[in-house]
Amino acid sequence: MFDPILPVAPASICILRLSALGDAMHVLPLLNTLRSAWPATQITWVLGKGEAKLMEGLEGVELVVYDKKTGLGGMRELRKHFSGRRFDVLLQMQLAIRANVLSAFIPAKIRVGYDAGRSKELHSLFINRRITAGSHHVLDVFGKFCEPLGLKQGEVRWPVPMTQEARDWAAEQLPGEQKTLVISPCSSHELRNWSAEAYAAIAKHAHMKNWRVVICGGRSELERNTADAIIRLANIPVIDLVGKDTLKQLLALLERADLLLSPDSGPLHMANALGTKVIGLYACTDAERSGPYSDRRYTVNHYRQAALQFMKRPADELPWGKRIEFRGVMDLIKTEEVIECFDRYCIDYANQGVR
Repeated sequence: MFDPILPVAPASICILRLSALGDAMHVLPLLNTLRSAWPATQITWVLGKGEAKLMEGLEGVELVVYDKKTGLGGMRELRKHFSGRRFDVLLQMQLAIRANVLSAFIPAKIRVGYDAGRSKELHSLFINRRITAGSHHVLDVFGKFCEPLGLKQGEVRWPVPMTQEARDWAAEQLPGEQKTLVISPCSSHELRNWSAEAYAAIAKHAHMKNWRVVICGGRSELERNTADAIIRLANIPVIDLVGKDTLKQLLALLERADLLLSPDSGPLHMANALGTKVIGLYACTDAERSGPYSDRRYTVNHYRQAALQFMKRPADELPWGKRIEFRGVMDLIKTEEVIECFDRYCIDYANQGVR
């Protein structure tokens, strides 16, 4: 336990973390810690539209949506929503200037933010307590937000809100017991994405091993075009679910899959939270910071190589969270090493029943 800044359990806590889907998953263990310690404390989470859909049904948490497209008007609406309320604690967990300004519209006595080394975009002006420095993975850093309140995040658990309806849908898409590889090829940042040719090579390899191959993704033109290219180049039977599922259905699909292939993305962290193994593809971002939290045995991480090649600096000298966004950075990841990760998973499963 840490020396608390509150003499008793707070009556109310507001969490401000708007995006993204993966980071929303990283908030869940912190929420679990807070709810376990203080079941009577009212917890409110201000988050983005997509994140709210993903977290719909989260037990014991009030979800308040802020759409970043609404700008200052949306901030005023948030203040109106909280009119007459004052939180004991605000956990200001987002560094972007928009989120920092938005936090000013949330009345709270204690305002916990990042340590000085991570602060940016005027963050320090909107907080009056800091987490301590240290920790590298996003989930562990998020977990530190309970420490100024006298708690310590212990066992990491994800209270993922699922529905039986979504599970039934996933069972219809993936009937039977055939081993299933889900490919989620696109992240929210185009330069994090691997090439269609490389994804197709892995899909063909999995098919040769008698695996079922599924491609999932959102409704953007980039995701549709990428999936079409993978399917064409692989020239194998593929279950194409791009643009055909909801976020709840995607959760259920990933829960039912055996293995996910993806760059740093929301689906990657969703799969990890559900216990599904992940082949993570990292060069633009650092797997040690934002890789699959529970198991990185099958993750390829070339962030350090990318730092030297594209930034001309060692990765340890880059700011925390620095993305190396250059054309060609993901080409540092070779198909042969990803196939090796896939084959190693198959061997581990055969020998140990890994799941």
